[in-house]
Amino acid sequence: MRNNSFAGDDNITLLAKGVLLKGEIHVEGTVRIDGRLDGEIQTKGQVIIGEDGLVQGTITAGTVISSGRIKAKVTAMERVQLMKTATLIGEVHTPVLIMEEGAKLQGETDMGVTAWPDELPKLPGSVSDLSAHRAKQVVVLDK
Repeated sequence: MRNNSFAGDDNITLLAKGVLLKGEIHVEGTVRIDGRLDGEIQTKGQVIIGEDGLVQGTITAGTVISSGRIKAKVTAMERVQLMKTATLIGEVHTPVLIMEEGAKLQGETDMGVTAWPDELPKLPGSVSDLSAHRAKQVVVLDK
């Protein structure tokens, strides 16, 4: 069963299957693409690309969820989620990238990590020291 609900979102922009738009979409709410867009999408809300959807250009959004095809520079402030039928070719800039098995990604990803800390994070107090559980050396004696 597909979940096509946009609960709590009163501002929905839909590009239906079979429609080709060359240009820009700038909105505040959710954008659903089931047709083809050659251009730019800009929203603080969600961009949802259906299985028949195709976007070529630039996507800037809070969240991007795709089951379709994207050939674009994608920037999402919250997350990018690629469903099993999705294909994305291009750049992805987001703090969270979720890919279902079967999704395809070709290009560059940037999740905002420029370096790793020199010191590993400390284990919480409830987790015991693993070195105490390491195997001890065993000596085999011949009988």
